[in-house]
Amino acid sequence: MTLTLPDAVIEALGSVDRDLSRAVVRLAQTQVAKQKHPPAELTVFGGRAVIVVNPTRTLEERTGVVLVPLSDGRALISFDGSMTIAQLELKIQDATDDPKLPKDDAEIFESIRHILQDARRAEDVLVQQRHIIVVETRTAARRPRRPGVSRTTSKNARKNTKRRIDI
Repeated sequence: MTLTLPDAVIEALGSVDRDLSRAVVRLAQTQVAKQKHPPAELTVFGGRAVIVVNPTRTLEERTGVVLVPLSDGRALISFDGSMTIAQLELKIQDATDDPKLPKDDAEIFESIRHILQDARRAEDVLVQQRHIIVVETRTAARRPRRPGVSRTTSKNARKNTKRRIDI
């Protein structure tokens, strides 16, 4: 695709990223994040797909998964090797049976349950558990103490020790 843009727009894009195509993507991502997405859906890459969800703490709390944020505001579901896909499906089913589950969360849980159930029942689909790399910042409280360095407990000191890593 070729775009013809005024010089001022090209300069503005260059200030976002030297690679103009990446600059356009970065600016468009804010608009994509505003779009309404299904509670959970399969995102396909060639012959593989991953489940992408609207993030909710309830999913993490009730199932033990960790949600990995994506640039469009949604998240990938990740969990360690101590949990199986079958165990996750059972935890999700148990949560959907709970009448106290908030409506928005129930929609997410139901969507994930249907995706897993349909995949499990499909003859031409193989559901596999894979590992992903998650880079996570450590808080000052969890950071190992270095010899000769005192630990500060003020909010400002803790805030200043955090770093954000965008992947």
